[in-house]
Amino acid sequence: IGNTVLHILVLQPNKTFACHMYSLILSYDRNKEGPGSLEMIPNNEGLSPFKLAGVEGNTVMFQYLMQKRKQNLWSFGPLSTVLYDITEIDSWAEDQSFLELIVSTKKREARQILDLTPVKELVSLKWNMYGRPYFCFLALFYILYMVCFTMCCVCRPLKPRTGNRTSSRDNTVYVQKMLQESYVAYEDELRLVGELITVIGAVVILVLEIPDILRVGAAKYFGQTILGGPFHIIVITYACMILVTMVMRLTSTTGEVVPMSFALVLGWCNVMYFARGFQMLGPFTIMIQKMIFGDLMRFCWLMAVVILGFASAFYIIFQTENPENLGQFYNYPMSLFTTFELFLTIIDGPANYDVDLPFMYSVVYFAFAIIATLLMLNLLIAMMGDTHWRVAHEQDELWRAQVVATTVMLERKLPRCLWPRSGICGREFGLGDRWYLRIEDRVDPNKHKMMRYTEAFKAQDRDNYDKSSAKLETSGDTLCKKELSALSMSRSTSRTSSHRGWEILRRNT
Repeated sequence: IGNTVLHILVLQPNKTFACHMYSLILSYDRNKEGPGSLEMIPNNEGLSPFKLAGVEGNTVMFQYLMQKRKQNLWSFGPLSTVLYDITEIDSWAEDQSFLELIVSTKKREARQILDLTPVKELVSLKWNMYGRPYFCFLALFYILYMVCFTMCCVCRPLKPRTGNRTSSRDNTVYVQKMLQESYVAYEDELRLVGELITVIGAVVILVLEIPDILRVGAAKYFGQTILGGPFHIIVITYACMILVTMVMRLTSTTGEVVPMSFALVLGWCNVMYFARGFQMLGPFTIMIQKMIFGDLMRFCWLMAVVILGFASAFYIIFQTENPENLGQFYNYPMSLFTTFELFLTIIDGPANYDVDLPFMYSVVYFAFAIIATLLMLNLLIAMMGDTHWRVAHEQDELWRAQVVATTVMLERKLPRCLWPRSGICGREFGLGDRWYLRIEDRVDPNKHKMMRYTEAFKAQDRDNYDKSSAKLETSGDTLCKKELSALSMSRSTSRTSSHRGWEILRRNT
């Protein structure tokens, strides 16, 4: 019952009352520390009151609980050293990491905890010491891997076509080699090494991604921008395309260019995932994800309806015409592709003025240009501009959350020998088996005095400005007199406020 009450207090809107009641309930707890303590008992979702405060974004309760856990090591004048208990915060030995819970929640208030002590210092320590070097090395390794795969695709086994052309539009001159013919020369053996590296890399990607999907859940794993949701879909699809290409090569099935081309596009697009490790490029990837999966996905439905309607109309209009004179709409798939290019203004309106064009072509194309180019494209630009304005206010905050998610991901994937535990064991100070983070703080004793001096100056200037404004509003003199009075008043105001401000400084001194 006491543990349930603690969880309820974390969710209370009255933060001050909740903190006092929290302390009151803990004062009656028999097991002050250890696994039997009320603070350590999780709820049905596996969250302790401390983790629940972080997930809900209750910064007041979080700071209150952290103040209870800290240990003052020593202080000397304005300098002090504090040990913060990071047992539940550190993700090194936690199955349900506190940091991962914060970055995976949809509440924006929870991400503000990443700027509080000691979470900010812990994340900075992990990222600067281990996260950034390992992430940069992983990015370089992935780029070299993609270069290897690209070279294998460029040098794929082809041979000249021997059969006759069945159509005047048939432009194929090379065909895919059979499996027995693909690995004969020395160059083929070098390509085989690259292909083996590519396949092994695809298998490693699937082995690393599938356990996380089962642990977190597909909806949260693919749906969270901070956790890299769309990039996980891209890299898993890429690995599947590599395996499909391998099966088609082993079975000598024609058409391997389809999965191979998809894999090339997806593999190189996944390079943008590594931009999150750099503050200059990370916010741009967030912006791209928000626009693609927000504005662009909704716009594509409208675009598909318009393209289907007008492509069908164009195909019907030119169905009776000679395709040699105007071949952009010679069949229905080509009509769809041509209409798509017209929609995005990639090409101009196809027209051959040496022959008579159907009258309905001019009418339909006029309506298409008005609806597609003038209306819908400008609508898309306006939607993206609005999204850019909304995301720009929180892109730095989202980027810091991405850094935390990347740090937790690397800490889980890498062996323990490459990522030692951060902090100091409490045994060194007689504090048990808990782990602490030592933070040095400098308290300026004159800071509050200077704030009072600043407020005094601001108050005097504000009062004098209000008096001068009232005098200027009630005066009915000419423009010249107003300017002279304003000039003299500003001089007297600055002289008076400066004099009073220095008097306050002298008295305090």
